[in-house]
Amino acid sequence: MKNIIFFFLILFLSCGKEHRAPRDFSHVEVEVIYKNESASFRAIEIDKQENLVFADNNGIVGIIDVKNDRSKFIQTKRDTLVPHYRSLAIANGHQLALSIANPALLYHSEQKDFVYTEENEKVFYDAMHFWNDEEGIAMGDPIEDCLSVIITRNGGHSWRKVSCEVLPKTEEGEAAFAASDTNIAIVGNDTWLFSGGKKSRVFYSSDKGITWTVFDTPIIQGEPAQGIYSGDFYDENHGIVIGGDYTKPEENTANKAITKDGGKTWQLVSSGKEPGYKSCVQYVPWGDAKEIMAVGFTGISYSNDGGEEWTALSDESFYTLRFLNDTVAYAAGKGRIAKLTFKQI
Repeated sequence: MKNIIFFFLILFLSCGKEHRAPRDFSHVEVEVIYKNESASFRAIEIDKQENLVFADNNGIVGIIDVKNDRSKFIQTKRDTLVPHYRSLAIANGHQLALSIANPALLYHSEQKDFVYTEENEKVFYDAMHFWNDEEGIAMGDPIEDCLSVIITRNGGHSWRKVSCEVLPKTEEGEAAFAASDTNIAIVGNDTWLFSGGKKSRVFYSSDKGITWTVFDTPIIQGEPAQGIYSGDFYDENHGIVIGGDYTKPEENTANKAITKDGGKTWQLVSSGKEPGYKSCVQYVPWGDAKEIMAVGFTGISYSNDGGEEWTALSDESFYTLRFLNDTVAYAAGKGRIAKLTFKQI
């Protein structure tokens, strides 16, 4: 009897991983759920109630209740300064938004105020992500000789900047791109930060930002507009980075790479093949690291073989993407946020 119970337990756990044959999406339905022609949307998240949350370049943090067609908007300012947000996170049901440029302003919706400010002519934050409801991280361009990294351990109410003595040194011309709020990937305690420019690398921490190491990538680099623009990890081993050169979006050589060892080594995929430049890449949930979606102002592309071959699903322009489930995602770009429904033939 014990052996029978053990057999069915193993069978149940195996099925729970939801391994399945990769789908073959052939098209996507685009439904615009919010429009504002004066806004640029590069920071979106989906909260636990499945609301779409955004932060835009006009200092607005918005919550769209898609199910009930309701919206709430928070206009933030510091005196007359309107923050240009490109990073967003949710912790304990509250929204946190981080601005680019000088001064850096980090707004917390529970406190209805800015909980972190940083002034420096070089300050420029690119992305923010949380390990859990209490611990989070944001990264930005170097001010000294390391990436700017700030960490919270209390739900985002206060933040501490990590010393350059802890972080690997950056190289001349190495920074990051605030293109889609996806310069940070987290799986459990593992954390990856993606840089670009004259040097494009992956910074890794196994202990939620306490210690760090750095790995090289074969992604195109050497010019200010080249490098990794976005990265994602499916699990602690399988990851993908994408980018290129946004000033030459048709170029598709050395702009996509994958890892199977947690980011230690990277291999180019689909080099010299479509797609070219993209600003955001995300694994499709439960796709076994095979199904991948990438978006940019050049359109929407899909791979179902781990990034080797890609299909152009649409020429609709978006900057960033987040999945609700394995067939529905939300995407945002210039002037609009949309619901994307992916379909097979």
